[in-house]
Amino acid sequence: MAMNQGTILVVDDDKNLLELIKMRLESSGYGVATALSEVGAREAIHDQAFDMAIVDLQLVHRDGISLMEELHEINPELPVMILTAHGTIESAVDAMKRGAFTYLTKPFDPRELTIQIERALENRRLTFEIERLRSLLKDKYEFSNIVARSEKMQRVLEQVHRISKTDSNVYLYGESGTGKELIAKAIHLSSARSNNPFVAVNCAALPENLLENELFGHEKGAFTGAVKNTQGLLTKADTGTFFFDEIGDMPLSIQAKLLRVLQDQQFYPLGRNKPVNVNVRVIVATNKDLEEEVRDGNFREDLFYRIHVIPIKLPALRERKEDIPVLADYFLKRFSEKTGKLVRGLTPLAMQRLMLYDWPGNVRELENALEYAVAMTHEDVITEDHILKTRGFVESIKTLKEARQSFEKEYLADLLKLTDGNVSKAAEHAGKYRADFYNLLKKYRINPADFKNR
Repeated sequence: MAMNQGTILVVDDDKNLLELIKMRLESSGYGVATALSEVGAREAIHDQAFDMAIVDLQLVHRDGISLMEELHEINPELPVMILTAHGTIESAVDAMKRGAFTYLTKPFDPRELTIQIERALENRRLTFEIERLRSLLKDKYEFSNIVARSEKMQRVLEQVHRISKTDSNVYLYGESGTGKELIAKAIHLSSARSNNPFVAVNCAALPENLLENELFGHEKGAFTGAVKNTQGLLTKADTGTFFFDEIGDMPLSIQAKLLRVLQDQQFYPLGRNKPVNVNVRVIVATNKDLEEEVRDGNFREDLFYRIHVIPIKLPALRERKEDIPVLADYFLKRFSEKTGKLVRGLTPLAMQRLMLYDWPGNVRELENALEYAVAMTHEDVITEDHILKTRGFVESIKTLKEARQSFEKEYLADLLKLTDGNVSKAAEHAGKYRADFYNLLKKYRINPADFKNR
């Protein structure tokens, strides 16, 4: 059986011609659906994805050009070939002006029909390729703007570079807004899969049944309303990279199916008893403590070890404050271009406000704050007033004493994580006597036992 080279919708009220075209196209390896009327054509395009359509100019109830325009409302990228009779060349030219890819005069040479179809499908493939390359260039442009002046971000990008030639699963963790998806794209773009798809899904954004359907797809008739076969996102990511954002929110039932994908590189769409094979590199991200989620029974331990192959921690913005001026400059330029305003920079006091703020929403919050400031300013600089008006800003600025205490507490916790709760080793790293170190732990109510066997 010939390989399906594309699926074509043919619309003609001449049943004999319709069958003839169908036989010829199927013998050339195309999938074909036919419709005798505009009603059938509308139903077909709602039920199935087509690579092109062939529409007769003269239909019983309306002309083929208006039907073509209706089809383009549903799928603007669909190439349409108009079939015309002798003496209707002017209408054919009009069809081209109104969006037809080409036309063919009846009676037509079967070879000419095949040539025109090949041209249309090749043009469609090129259009998709151009869009894919545009998307890839956009991602690369964003990647080039990952700010890494701070030592912590430099280490993150060094890790990205080191793992670029591996195909291992990657585990990104850090607070919301730290740029986990941007780093996931950077990993993809520096890998051998960079020219293949990058597909992302937010596990927290969809309810369980919708998430399952999005990931795995379904067969026609699998459930009420399943009127056609639908390809899942995992299939679309084949040969590329799949990014699971907020994986800690993935329901347990779907975790079991994902484990099969990671183990066997295959899965079953809903309603199908034959597996689909995929070849994907998996990157996951979470702002939750997944080890704690495993202990609480909310996350499968076997899946955790499958995804926790190369862990990369994304630092909070308050831990990489030397990046704030560069990030601020980048966002100001971007929003200045977007709004058409010439904003040269921030006043020293405005920058001081940015540096003193704790940024619970991290880089995403900084981005939003500067978008607001650019939108509201009537001057060519951003003043502290524009920054202060950002919701909750003043209240969250810490005193020097609070900032020191916050740093000290986080530093102690990091040392205990590093030493698995061993107080003697942690005190040695800190350059403190063991007794003094215990007093600090007592001051901040930190229990070393919480860090053992993590």
